[in-house]
Amino acid sequence: QASIQAAVLIQRWYRQYVARKEMRRRYTWNIFQSIEYSGEQAQIKLYNFLGYLMDNFTPTSTERNFVSHIFRENEVCHDVEWERYFCYRNIEVPEIYSGPHMNFPLTADQVTALVEAFRNKRQLHSRYVLQILLETWKLLRLLPNISRISTCHSKEITICGDLHGQLEDLLLIFYKNGMPSLERPYVFNGDFVDRGKDSMEILLILFAFLLVYPNDVHLNRGNHEDHIVNLRYGFTKEVLGKYQMHGKRILKLLQMIFSWLPLATVIDQKVLILHGGISNTTDLCDIVLFILRCSRDLLSSISTMLIPIAVNCSLSVREERRHNKWYSYCQILDLLWSDPMPNNGCMPNEVRGGGCYWGPDVTQDFLSRHNMQLIIRSHECKQEGYEFCHNRRVLTLFSASNYYEVGSNRGAYVKLGPDLVPYLIQYQASSMTRELSLRKNVGKPEHSALKVLREQLFAHKSDLVRAFQEFDKDKTGLISLNDWVIAVESVLCLGLPWRMLFSQLITCKAPGGMFDYQDWFQELSIKEPQMEVMNVDHGLLETLYRHRSTLETIFRLVDFDNSGLITMEDFRQTWKLLSAFLKMEITDEAISDLSVTIDTNQDGNIDIDEFMEAFRLTDKKKTPMSQE
Repeated sequence: QASIQAAVLIQRWYRQYVARKEMRRRYTWNIFQSIEYSGEQAQIKLYNFLGYLMDNFTPTSTERNFVSHIFRENEVCHDVEWERYFCYRNIEVPEIYSGPHMNFPLTADQVTALVEAFRNKRQLHSRYVLQILLETWKLLRLLPNISRISTCHSKEITICGDLHGQLEDLLLIFYKNGMPSLERPYVFNGDFVDRGKDSMEILLILFAFLLVYPNDVHLNRGNHEDHIVNLRYGFTKEVLGKYQMHGKRILKLLQMIFSWLPLATVIDQKVLILHGGISNTTDLCDIVLFILRCSRDLLSSISTMLIPIAVNCSLSVREERRHNKWYSYCQILDLLWSDPMPNNGCMPNEVRGGGCYWGPDVTQDFLSRHNMQLIIRSHECKQEGYEFCHNRRVLTLFSASNYYEVGSNRGAYVKLGPDLVPYLIQYQASSMTRELSLRKNVGKPEHSALKVLREQLFAHKSDLVRAFQEFDKDKTGLISLNDWVIAVESVLCLGLPWRMLFSQLITCKAPGGMFDYQDWFQELSIKEPQMEVMNVDHGLLETLYRHRSTLETIFRLVDFDNSGLITMEDFRQTWKLLSAFLKMEITDEAISDLSVTIDTNQDGNIDIDEFMEAFRLTDKKKTPMSQE
């Protein structure tokens, strides 16, 4: 009897233990995803800022030269001129170069050698980079906007989701599944770049295989195949760091390549593969006709022209514009940015700030109209690497494992044979993942998520204090847990389970269930900016913290020669335009004080990296993982 009771107690304890782990895993996931989508909302605000510039500054305005500088309005060339600009023949490969050598036309053996070189951390010479990119650009211009392939020529087609610069995941897929070949076709479903550190290597591998097997390797465009998104999420910086001498040409050629990537792939006329999703107005025939009517080069302006318009394109406006080119632009935006939802209907995707949420009824209608049976899409990180929804008619596929943190999620790819039944393979690429215990597998991602969340809270300090003071009418410096939950969500709007997170973020509790919110900000343990900039206007600092990534993106847009420097005048103009867009009062004197403070060597230029680093919020707290 005693042994049975002990077994029951152990079983009960273990179930509670697993339940607590699952609860922590879920709120960790919610933190990562909420902050990721908050960043995408900020990116959409940047698009709207660019649209604001287009709408509000005429050719006669004093700011027009600056706006023209941002949009490169004079940068119009014919194809022959572009080919001359991208010419690689005058770039010599030195004898000391130890990386792979490329001879064109490429062979499968050469691409295999390239993969092995990247596996061994060797870099491809810029001459070969430009040559691969130029040949890819020429090939893509011959391909249709929607690729159509068949399983009858092979046993199976492999589809991969987001890779986001994580070369280790791509190498693991090739190890488990084999490299692309005539017998082993692949579809890569967008978001090859950004966030990870090896985006350039992934692109070069995929483009090289595309050149060798143009009928068996298919690349769809994702929302991150966009030069302005790349400014924010790291790919631009990666390219300039790896190819300092020819980085500018490489980036421009990549921008043009991205505009020619197909938007979707159809298998056996029954399975649609696209990066984001659909809306209730998506029609593949309309998209094909739009591409036939319009120059594909228009799509390179998807950041600066399409999105500001499409974000404000309500569903009713879409119906009114069915015969207008902006209607087709809205459709393209939906393909790249949309997400499925469990409820019927179609509504603007306010969480991301672009595209739509579409329900199972929209899926059913779309599949019926196009005589299809399945939609495979990516765009969303899933803990298991994949997820079915809409009665298994929609499959979300995500191939970047450990996306938020080591142990945070698996990656997956899917294989389709002639029966078109999905066969899913999961994995986790990092060897560190296999070394994590059950406790650490939850604790490590949780620690990283809470670190990011504390930075977000500290960056909104002034607004949070004002929100707390609304509940602290007697100015005691104390508020209740319930008031804290309401105030924090009203400021950050992240939709997180704040009541559950309270014990993870707050330990400075006072009697009666109250806590001191001023002490709490000290407890967040966020490192303040360097002391020499602390005399800068406080409102300006708050703005900088709040819109740090947006500011960095604009600065890099203004940095036309990719030197990493902008002039003092461009610095001032950027702040003036942004403050006008945000409807914030920032004086010329405050902007001048900031620029003088940052220009430490007094050469009249601002180093973008040094400027952003000076105001980086750093978590000083080394929170140990829970020992439960």
